[in-house]
Amino acid sequence: MRWAVGAMLGVSLSVTAAETPLRFVVPDSWAMPIVQLERGRPTQGILYDIMLSLATQVGVPAQFVVLPRTRVQSSMEHGEIDVRCYAAQSWLPNQSGDYIWSLPLLFQRDLLISRQGLPNKLDPAGLPRQSIGTVLGYTYPTLQPLFDADQLQREDARNQEQVLEKLLAGRYRYAVSNQWTLDWFNQRLTPEQQLHGVAVLQEQHVGCYVRNDPNVPVQRILRTLLRMKMSGEIDEIIRLYTGKLENTH
Repeated sequence: MRWAVGAMLGVSLSVTAAETPLRFVVPDSWAMPIVQLERGRPTQGILYDIMLSLATQVGVPAQFVVLPRTRVQSSMEHGEIDVRCYAAQSWLPNQSGDYIWSLPLLFQRDLLISRQGLPNKLDPAGLPRQSIGTVLGYTYPTLQPLFDADQLQREDARNQEQVLEKLLAGRYRYAVSNQWTLDWFNQRLTPEQQLHGVAVLQEQHVGCYVRNDPNVPVQRILRTLLRMKMSGEIDEIIRLYTGKLENTH
């Protein structure tokens, strides 16, 4: 029986290997619970699980291409990537190329955060001139006018976790983080060490977009994402990593 199962698995893997892989981009700025990168490869996380399940259900192998955030869009435009997830059209106002967007899949909440002992709620526009912890290549529409006026200055780190580490170490008084990564980061800290949100900067839904190319099974991908969302699979993946269902309000 073991031989038979092994033989069938071997045939299955051979067929899969013959399929053209679906190339997903993974920005190296992501952190848990979105994606865990180990030795330059994704190994777990909300987006990793979603993308792997999507490829499996579409019936093709998944190929993960890890890139610096600043190279993601140009790689899409040059046909080096097929699918980008965890993105919003408002982040890409000058997007060129032929792409098709999925329905909204996830809810992104960006917070201005600080260490303990600072005010619980504040208006970023009222802050004195100082550096704010940010991720290289990320856009922050709420803060951009303050950056443009030189009231606040970006202090970029390569990924979201590094931003939080620098805030914890006292490199700056405030930083920006999404809610998921903040909650994940706080799990390993004692209550008096934990970072906390002092202002909600932006809330929006994000999804995936697919390169509209005859060699990419675009409609199959979009139908599968719709099914994954409507069936509750995506929400269950979120709950697995965050311990709660997605809050979209």
